[in-house]
Amino acid sequence: MTLLKLFLSFFKIGLFTFGGGYGMIPLIQQEALAQGWLDAETLYRYIGISESTPGPIAVNMATFVGASRAGLAGSLCATVGVVLPSFVIILLIAAVMKSFRENRFVKAALLGIKPVVAGMIAATGLCIALRCTIVNLGALKGMSVDFRQLGIAAALGLFALVWTKTLKRPFSPILTILVSAALGALIYGV
Repeated sequence: MTLLKLFLSFFKIGLFTFGGGYGMIPLIQQEALAQGWLDAETLYRYIGISESTPGPIAVNMATFVGASRAGLAGSLCATVGVVLPSFVIILLIAAVMKSFRENRFVKAALLGIKPVVAGMIAATGLCIALRCTIVNLGALKGMSVDFRQLGIAAALGLFALVWTKTLKRPFSPILTILVSAALGALIYGV
């Protein structure tokens, strides 16, 4: 029963999420907390591990959550569940790509989804920094703010801005991870 529940939960997450893995984090958080699979602190650790390990964050999150609930079989069920909807949808889109690409309603719907995805990603980042849950975002009273995390984010933003302005090159995601890790080691290690 646990394996089926993992598969169906992650299938639903994969089916109803736009914007990639970061857009899935609020849904994974909601599902994992509602099912009692993880507590919020463990979920935040899994997010950090998922970001720093190779591969898509949603696949990594599904694998970690599934493994924590039911070992290897759980990780396989959750991972297949989160990937299968995208796989099927891409196959269907590829079959009708020409007419789909030019459809004005599809273009309009995707434009409408963009700000929601950006908002979900921003809310996830805010909640990780404030150590709250997306589900309970309205209950920020009494939440402790980890100013070190906010400091790392501010320092990283400043570093990226100086980098792009002086070198006239974009700040790469790899450099973002390396600088964040160095700042984390410096700030939390001291």
